[in-house]
Amino acid sequence: MFPKQETVAMILAGGQGSRLGVLTSKLAKPAVAYGGKYRIIDFPLSNCVNSGIEAVGVLTQYQPLVLNEYIGNGQPWDLDSMNSGVQVLPPYQRSRGADWYKGTANAIYQNMNYIDRYDPDYVVVLSGDHIYKMDYSKMVAYHKEKEAACTIAVIDVPLAEASRFGMGIYVFSWNKLKEYLIADEKDKSSSNDFGKNVLPAMLNAGERMFAYEFQGYWKDVGTIDSLWESNMDLLDPNTTLDLSDENWKIYSRNPVMPPQYVGEEAVIQNSLVADGCNVYGNVDFSVLFAGVNVAPGAVVKDSIIMPGARVEEGAVVQYAIVAENAVVGENAVVGARPEEIEQKDEWGVAVIGDNIKIGAGAVVPPKAMIDKDIPEVAKDARK
Repeated sequence: MFPKQETVAMILAGGQGSRLGVLTSKLAKPAVAYGGKYRIIDFPLSNCVNSGIEAVGVLTQYQPLVLNEYIGNGQPWDLDSMNSGVQVLPPYQRSRGADWYKGTANAIYQNMNYIDRYDPDYVVVLSGDHIYKMDYSKMVAYHKEKEAACTIAVIDVPLAEASRFGMGIYVFSWNKLKEYLIADEKDKSSSNDFGKNVLPAMLNAGERMFAYEFQGYWKDVGTIDSLWESNMDLLDPNTTLDLSDENWKIYSRNPVMPPQYVGEEAVIQNSLVADGCNVYGNVDFSVLFAGVNVAPGAVVKDSIIMPGARVEEGAVVQYAIVAENAVVGENAVVGARPEEIEQKDEWGVAVIGDNIKIGAGAVVPPKAMIDKDIPEVAKDARK
């Protein structure tokens, strides 16, 4: 018997994140590293615990291994109690067979038993791949005040940008949502999606639906550009995303590593450098995750270097994302500054996939997406 919870949160974390290319070829988008010491999933999980929500289901599907291992028993987020806490919820085989999650609504439908065991009054449905800090309890209070069936978080953006903003933060009265999920599942023509099917059905039925305006930093990091921009935002002293706020901490599962080491000849400017880093070269306006090594003579500018990656002696990395445990060889060049490119449509953030090795002297152009090792370039053939 589980104790009643007024509110249960369900985090949709099964997305492939195909627009992130090689960064999500082996892991789900919510497991992508962010901000020097976090993964994207840390934000909705931390928001839940800071909002007083103690029962959290995380619905996984695509490449779940890293995400499942990272969440574990939920201890870093204080979501490890015996009768609530965080629960990873992959698709499972039932008596009539096994089904992948067919859509966002179907994912919740398949886990109604999990929700029902807490007998909640409200269910908060969240996306697992956005960067923001939000007190869900205030949104639930607004929902209760309005006696709503559904409340949808909205953010004010310029009209030209509206198409790329989909917040995906909902509060439902559970008795109402359950009714519509069951009806939607019976509709064979349905896509089983909240935005396409469930919400329009509720609207057409005249249910009480309200918008809740969110004010603050919010970013969908579903593209290379937006992921890079959001990491760079952390280096802006005027950013509205304050990760040092003691009243609203973002918790994470961190490796136990020694303090970072900065060599005598190293130069670091306006950068985030995590534990376990060894910096001997030059780092400017960049984010270095745990265990990164920047060798003597190496230059890293305007870039994101993910956990365990190495930038070898003399290498230059600019406007790039180097994924976990990748190696940029001696005197290799990755990316370029936009002012160095004549054809501006050819410029973009260069991306090196995890565990990829860029050979000594090799050149990775802007906007490249590297998913295979690049061999060393002979010294007499280098430019």
